[in-house]
Order: sequence, then structure tokens, then C-alpha cells
Amino acid sequence: MSKQQRSISQGIDFTVVWLYAILVVIGILCIFMVEYRQGTDWIQAFIGGKTNYSKQLIFAGFCALVATFIILTDSKLFTAFANLMYAFGILLMLATFVIGKNINGSKSWIPLFGGFNLQPAEMCKIFAALALAKFLSRQETDFSKLRSQLIGGAIALAPAALSILQNETGLALVYFSFFMVMYREGLPPAMLIIGFSFGALVVATLLLEPNTLATILTIIAVLFWYALRKQIRRNKRILALIVALWFVCVGVQRFAVPYIFNNVLQCYQSTRIYSMVGKDYDCTQNAHAAKRTDKPAKKPDDYNVRQSKIAIGSGGFLGRGFLKGTQTRGKYVPEQHTDFIFTSLGEAFGFVGSFVFLAIYFFLLWRIITIAERQRSTFSRVYAYSVASILFFHIAVNVCMTIGLFPIIGIPLPLISYGGSSLLTFTILIFILLRLDADRQMVLR
Repeated sequence: MSKQQRSISQGIDFTVVWLYAILVVIGILCIFMVEYRQGTDWIQAFIGGKTNYSKQLIFAGFCALVATFIILTDSKLFTAFANLMYAFGILLMLATFVIGKNINGSKSWIPLFGGFNLQPAEMCKIFAALALAKFLSRQETDFSKLRSQLIGGAIALAPAALSILQNETGLALVYFSFFMVMYREGLPPAMLIIGFSFGALVVATLLLEPNTLATILTIIAVLFWYALRKQIRRNKRILALIVALWFVCVGVQRFAVPYIFNNVLQCYQSTRIYSMVGKDYDCTQNAHAAKRTDKPAKKPDDYNVRQSKIAIGSGGFLGRGFLKGTQTRGKYVPEQHTDFIFTSLGEAFGFVGSFVFLAIYFFLLWRIITIAERQRSTFSRVYAYSVASILFFHIAVNVCMTIGLFPIIGIPLPLISYGGSSLLTFTILIFILLRLDADRQMVLR
């Protein structure tokens, strides 16, 4: 290699690499804590490849090879093939409807060799981030115009729509994290206000009686009319806007929300959301429940959350210790090696361990945002913020889900939960960012 050629590692942010490696190791140890049984030859178990923690170790080794390949790749390829990769991701998601494998009620997996499965909805997050970065970095894109905003929204929501059709509601919600990126790039705050207002209206619909909420909405509309009465005299459009918003809010409360819960969502999904706000949902009103012919589940819908809270609470301040957790090792918590992996860490290491663990995540997010702000190109900045938004959404929702602050939607904890597709997705996301960041001084896009 000549002196003019850069070394492979030059420009790579090794702080992020070390944080990534630490989290992957923690994930393998958490899965090990859940599945290890006393008397088992753990060295042989790791080598054998038959346990989930040994498989996760194999996944980690494969991801290390993929990460190395990405670091050696020319970063220009990611900009050149961003749209093509997005189209490929959409085609993969469409292929699941034909050749997909049904796992836990979701036909979102494509079977591969050796018993492994690929989840295109996971991988498509990478392609959506690249495609959105490509679109927003075009010179002809004016994101202050509605047309560009709609195209950006379509790039993010197309995979979300397909995920919903695959019965992967949790993964579909992840794609809404791209709106935080678009807000950073100039999306009007009014869009986010409308989104949060709709969420608040949905929660209020679940908490309050229909007539009570309608009365409250009417009072709010009258107060706005009274406060703006002088402006209304000069401009009647303000009154028309207030009346229109009142009709929309009442319509959402009276018709849209009940329709979504009774006809769009599955019975168990509606029940979990209602239980989060302390309400009971009547499954006889659900159109999907009427079509079911199988026996009802023996466990209540909030069983997972209750067991998760017990496990985390039993850890106390300092935790029970490594391999000493009774709830997680006793398999009282369902899906504890995937969606509820945080419970094993909370029980074993308590509040202190959980705080340190979340601090590692916080440091990783802070580092990625720092990387985003030092980029010289719009493409790299948008992609970096996409990575940060996806990670933040996964972390916040998963942790809140395990402690009962968010309904159970089946979303993995980044780099920790068991699963090859998930680990590979986050590995590719992070190392593409590192490759782009390494070339920030020599490549302008």
C-alpha cells in the first residue's frame, strides 16, 4: 500500500465501534442468563450452535464480517444505489406475501438455508433511510414545498403499510421515526403538532366517555371562538377553521377511533392498548375476533407486562446477580430472549445496572447525533439522523413496553434481543454511517 493510500481504519469513529461491541456482548450475556441451566457445559453449548445464545454468537460473527465489508466499501456506492436498494427492499416485502413463512401469526419472514429466516421489514429500514437521504440531498428537492414533503412521507410510510399488511404493527410504527428526521430537515412543526394531537385525542377517547369528551371538545372550540372573536370579525375563515376542526375531532372520537379498534386492529392488540390505560376491551365488538375459531388464550392479555414488572421489580436497587434471577430463569416472562430481554438485565443487575445500560445507549445516540452534525453533506447528515431516530424509537418503545408504559407491539431491543435479522439490520445501519463519516472530508454529496 502506498503512502498516499489511507489505512482501512483511518477516519472510523472507534467510539461507536466499541459501544456497538459492548452492546452486542451484553445482548449475548442476557440471552445466556435466560437460557443457561445449571450443570450444562456452557463452552460446549456455545460451540454447539443449538441454543439461542450460541446462535446469537454466530450471528454476531457474521455481522462482524458484514461490518468489515462495509468499512472496505466505497461510500459512493451507498448514494449511487440508494433508490435501487429501496426498490429491492419493497420487492422483498412484497415477496413475503407469496413465499413468506408464518411465524407467531406474522407472515413477514422469508425462509433461508440452515433453518434461518430473513425479515425484509427489518432490512427495509436501512433502504428507507438511504432512499430518504438520497431524496432530501437532491439539489432540486425543496422540502419547504408540500410536494416534497408528501414524497418524503411516502418513502417512509410505504414499508410501514406493507408491514401492517404482514401483521407487523410494531415494525410499522418504527417507520414513523423518519418524521423526526424530516422535522430536522425542515418539516413544518405543524405536522408534528397534528400528529401528537391525534395521539392525544386517541388516548382521550379511550379514557373518557364519548359524550363527556364531545362536551370537552365543544367547550374548547367555544373558548377559541371567544379568544379570537375580534379576529373572526375581520376574517370569517378563522371561524370556519374552528368549526371544521371541531367536526374533525368529534368525527375521529365518535367514528374513526372505534372503527380502528374494532375493524383494523386484532382483538389482542386492542386489548393491550386498552389495558395500558386501565380499561377493558370487549372483544365481541372486534370483527377479527368473530372470525376466530381457535380456543381463547388461557393467559390474560396483560400477563406479559405483569410478569415483566415483577421480574424488573425483583431486581431492586443492585439486582439479584448474574445467573441468579428467579423470574427470568424460571421462564415466567414470555418472549424473554427477544422482546422482553430487558427484564433479564433488570432482574440481574437492578436499578444501577439498568441505569448504566441505558447510559450506554444514551452515549451511543449522543455520539451518532454528534457525527450527524459534523457532516459536510446533506445525504450523510440525513442518514445519520435516520440511524439515531430508529435506534431511539426502538429503545424507548421496548423499555417502556417492558415496564407497562407502552402497549406490547413486538419490537426488539437494538443489538440486545435475540434475532439474526435484527442484529444484522442494526449492524448495517451503524457501519454504513461510520463509512460515510470516515469520508466526510473528501466526499461532498
